[in-house]
Amino acid sequence: KKVGISLNPNTEINIIEKFLDKIDLVLIMSVEPGFGGQKFMEDQLIKINQLKNCISDNQYHVDLEVDGGVNYETGKKCVDAGANILVAGSFLFNQENLTQASNQLYDFFN
Repeated sequence: KKVGISLNPNTEINIIEKFLDKIDLVLIMSVEPGFGGQKFMEDQLIKINQLKNCISDNQYHVDLEVDGGVNYETGKKCVDAGANILVAGSFLFNQENLTQASNQLYDFFN
């Protein structure tokens, strides 16, 4: 079993910093939760990077997941900012070749 915390786009990371040594995962929502197909909120890249730095600086073992508006362009930006898990629903299911599309996202981690 693992424990995670999800942050909506308007939630600041300082609210969860005191829990980072007790959890396994932080999910950053890069759209407003509720429905698929929304546009990625670019300002969430700052939050991803800040949270990644906090995790690294304190040597916490916390996965950093991003969900919302993930595609080839935004997925790469999220990984570059520090994410190590991507959720790509609408984008993947709208591709002709789901396997090829998911493999291209996977390649961002190599």
